[in-house]
Amino acid sequence: MLAKDEARRIGRTLASVPAGARTVVLDAESADATATLARAAGARVVVRPWDGFVRARRFALGLVETEWTFMLDADETLTAALAAELGALGPAADVDAFAVPRTTYLCGAAIRHGPWGGDAPVRLFRTRRATLVARPAAGGDAELHERWTVPGRVERTRGSLDHDSYPTLASYRRKFARYTSLEASGVRTSFGGLVRACAIASLRVPWYLLAKGGWRDGWRGAFVATASAAYPAAVAWKAWRRT
Repeated sequence: MLAKDEARRIGRTLASVPAGARTVVLDAESADATATLARAAGARVVVRPWDGFVRARRFALGLVETEWTFMLDADETLTAALAAELGALGPAADVDAFAVPRTTYLCGAAIRHGPWGGDAPVRLFRTRRATLVARPAAGGDAELHERWTVPGRVERTRGSLDHDSYPTLASYRRKFARYTSLEASGVRTSFGGLVRACAIASLRVPWYLLAKGGWRDGWRGAFVATASAAYPAAVAWKAWRRT
């Protein structure tokens, strides 16, 4: 688990992990009690300066001594069903990983449709078989939106994760601004590219709302559909301004 200044949430996150599981927390020099609370919860804590998501996750993986790894973020919790399922899993020899359904919350409500619906990233995998790959949403070479990949078969868990990363709209806007700036640093674009990105964004809004059912999540669904559609355009705008 990666963590920085997560004292408010890390206790809840670690409490959702199955009893007896060996937990490693890579703390990015938190200024609050994150490391202390993680140790009190039984986790092994390693403190290391922050150098990006991909490098941090690869370093953390190198600390794992078990055959299987479950990657968990500090703003996530395992549902009781998932915790119980993990304790009973007996994967076949050709299974290298499990995709885990994840429900993301915005302002206290689950977003089940639109661009966030159907999310199921690979989170449980054979430690020495997994590779981390960055997949920036707007292209380029920024080390963001990373995903674990494996050469063997991937199955899917029945239990799920709860992802409570956006308790307020302000928290979403802060993350949106940070991530689009990081992605823009790895993108080159022209004015024509910016225009194309804006045109595509205008088409994505109705696609997310109607075809993918974002309207079912009410005003939150409309917000997510609009912001998600605008994300690549915001990256292109920031990249173009840098040229």
